[in-house]
Amino acid sequence: MTVAAEPSPSLGPWDLAELLPEPSDAVLQQRLAAIEAEVAGLEALRPALIPGLSVDTLLDALRRYEAVSESISVVGGYASLWFSADMQSPAVLAFKSRVQQALTGFANRLLFFGLWWKGLEDAEAERLLGALGSQPDFRHHLRDLRRLRPHTLEEKSEQIINLKDADGMGGLLTVYSMLTTRLEFTLQTAQGSETLTRDALMAHAYSPRAELREGAYRELYRVYGREATVLGEIYAHRVRDWHNEQVDLRSYASPIAVRNVDNDVPDAAVEALLGVVREQAPLFHRYFRWKAKKLGGERLRRYDLYAPVAASQREVPYGEAVALVLDTFRRFHPRVAEQAARVFAERHVDSELRKGKRGGAFCATIVPRLAPWLLLNYTGRVRDVATLAHELGHAVHSMMAEHHSLLTQHASLPLAETASVFAEILLVDRLLAEERDPAIRRELLVSSIDDVYATVMRQAFFTWFEIDAHRAVLAGQGTEELADLYLANLREQFGDAVEVPEEFRLEWVTIPHIYLTPFYCYAYSFGQLLVLALYRRFLDEGEAFKPGYLRLLAHGGSARPLEILAEAGVDPTDPGFWRGGFEVLQHRIAELEALG
Repeated sequence: MTVAAEPSPSLGPWDLAELLPEPSDAVLQQRLAAIEAEVAGLEALRPALIPGLSVDTLLDALRRYEAVSESISVVGGYASLWFSADMQSPAVLAFKSRVQQALTGFANRLLFFGLWWKGLEDAEAERLLGALGSQPDFRHHLRDLRRLRPHTLEEKSEQIINLKDADGMGGLLTVYSMLTTRLEFTLQTAQGSETLTRDALMAHAYSPRAELREGAYRELYRVYGREATVLGEIYAHRVRDWHNEQVDLRSYASPIAVRNVDNDVPDAAVEALLGVVREQAPLFHRYFRWKAKKLGGERLRRYDLYAPVAASQREVPYGEAVALVLDTFRRFHPRVAEQAARVFAERHVDSELRKGKRGGAFCATIVPRLAPWLLLNYTGRVRDVATLAHELGHAVHSMMAEHHSLLTQHASLPLAETASVFAEILLVDRLLAEERDPAIRRELLVSSIDDVYATVMRQAFFTWFEIDAHRAVLAGQGTEELADLYLANLREQFGDAVEVPEEFRLEWVTIPHIYLTPFYCYAYSFGQLLVLALYRRFLDEGEAFKPGYLRLLAHGGSARPLEILAEAGVDPTDPGFWRGGFEVLQHRIAELEALG
């Protein structure tokens, strides 16, 4: 396959120098002193925040708040990214802890501004919002803060919670990350007994060799099983802390309602989404039965969920993957490719496998003026190329919205997957269009359907488990009972199409999202099905679709999600909309069945 010439980066770490030139004591002290001055400058305006204040005073405060938020994001972003790149270094951990402590102090001192705004009477707030017509980002940010007014506490309580989170739950979650990142796994491969990271181990879940697939899962749960009691206890504390703060103190209706409000998505939309995914489970069962037959059985083993159905073990060199993804983006729209190329030109990608590095992949936007940073663990598989496209999609989404304030650049969580998933589908459809070998086409289709399963049904069932698990923990149930709940969740999810061995009952302790960001996972389902529906429109409308899609990305978080979706003709509370997202999946399964 020939693609246009592109930068050809090699596997390696990222460059964080745009954030801090070095993590020395002198540099950090200088940055913290500058933030101290900015915080003090905003604090000096506090006496002027009185009823009847002028819009000029409000604008001065907003600009100061925006500036100090950027400064805090830069220092905090450096600490977070450095920690992700080397989670076992004492020096890194000490730096992160020092930064976290300092930034928590600054955040506590800045709380007064948001609390003052949320505490204003409606008439006074509307007067000031009306005068901000020429400042749409500030206007939207302030209007959005008012949504949280019913769940906001008085200043001293908010400060106490910030301190509690920094050295309490925040510290416990850091321990979870450190504990799970240091785990090592041993697997007998063709090269002999190998000691592997989790990412390297689970690359074997996609192996054509059944014994390696089974061995990888057994080893994953053997190692995590040794830590299950500790990890289960961490989770129980996380759940109780979440309920105590969010439901008891802040008066959210339920544990998941916290995430729905934060996402600015109505409960009805989330309920419609989850209900349709559960309703459509038989479509995935149909696919699993097809896959089982291709592997020589009537029922798929859970070990074999991501098994390839062709013998291809094609590896894609990293430089070739980068060129392929950028060229695919260019074919869609030159602006998309230009933005993505900046990430490589500015050396904002950490792509290599490395002991102590965080597993998985992410895209981190620090401030609008800087290209995002991407973390990958690239092993050369075709799905790693899809992961690259996914994370670059996130980066493009951020950069399309870089003209907005830091306060409004980030898309809400359910819309945050729009560009990433769309980028993946573009890549897969390009490969399908150019590939004539039925075996490789089958491989591509299988990989894409596996990804839809992992992003839609798997994430929705994670969310149902969280709902049940939060109830169970509050009822006094422990790690063993949660494991039983999880196994029941899996068996409902797979029906009679997949055999689920007992060791998968521990899978939940291996899922960072349910610890770090409760109820985050449904956003993946939301984003994937939303994009499948949008992609169907792209196939129907062609070039006419692109301007509206790029406008959707350029909104970032500068409007409410329902407003952005309404502009795109989407009603997320309508189950029929979500069912439409399954039409692309039905087509792909039918195409796969036709290939035999």
